[in-house]
Amino acid sequence: MSICGISCATGYADVLSASLDFLELAQNHRFPNWKLNCVQKLFPAGHEQHNGCAMLNVVSVAARDIPDAWFQCVYHIIDNGHKYVIERGSFEGQERLEFDYITVHIKYPGVRPLIPDIPHALNIPNPVAEGYLEEYLPYLMTSAKSPNEDYTYGQYLESQIAEVIRMYKEDGHGTNQAYMTVGDPSALFLGDPPCLRGIDTRIRYGKLHFMVYFRSWDLWNGFPANLGAIQLLKEYMSSEIGVEDGEIIAASKGLHLYDYIWELAKLRTMRTD
Repeated sequence: MSICGISCATGYADVLSASLDFLELAQNHRFPNWKLNCVQKLFPAGHEQHNGCAMLNVVSVAARDIPDAWFQCVYHIIDNGHKYVIERGSFEGQERLEFDYITVHIKYPGVRPLIPDIPHALNIPNPVAEGYLEEYLPYLMTSAKSPNEDYTYGQYLESQIAEVIRMYKEDGHGTNQAYMTVGDPSALFLGDPPCLRGIDTRIRYGKLHFMVYFRSWDLWNGFPANLGAIQLLKEYMSSEIGVEDGEIIAASKGLHLYDYIWELAKLRTMRTD
């Protein structure tokens, strides 16, 4: 099932039909513990009913470019996000909407502009200021760190970027080993562990593609800023390797909107409900 670029990972109608057939068979053979309401819970009508024997709501988004991916995610999290109170982590005590799990396939991530499209008539600030991506890039690519920072992504990635470039240039493109890791076991004990946990890479069809994973990810600001900078990194690496720039597939079990952004999200997506 696909609606506006968003699709469910499971064919609910087909599975429900098979489950109801099995339920009827079970009841005919007098299995007293089988109840219709349990099967109904497996296929909830709304996210708020995900309890008991319910399954995770896995969402997939296909987008043209980074601004399109951001808009689709903001639009769909209003309907598909799980609302809960943060018990540990950033902004403890506040609420956030969060996808159970999401995969975002961006086919042309290099299309400019890289930052969100905000119509002037809405009179809301862009989540990513002009020039911010260029300022952010050293944080992603180099080990330079301010005294008040526990870590930077670049401290983990800097040496791996050079090695992945060398690997592809000297050893060839046919490998699954060109994976760049962010963090180490000790990161678990930080007050704010890295959100980006890895960038997998692949050269296929003459292009360098990135597959990235975030353990937790602020949709409003972090998503467009991170992906914009990651795209610039990919363009740099593809140029150094000597291949074309490719696609991005991003995944997260923690893509979220904080409660103080909900009204802005509705305004940007022109939602009135």
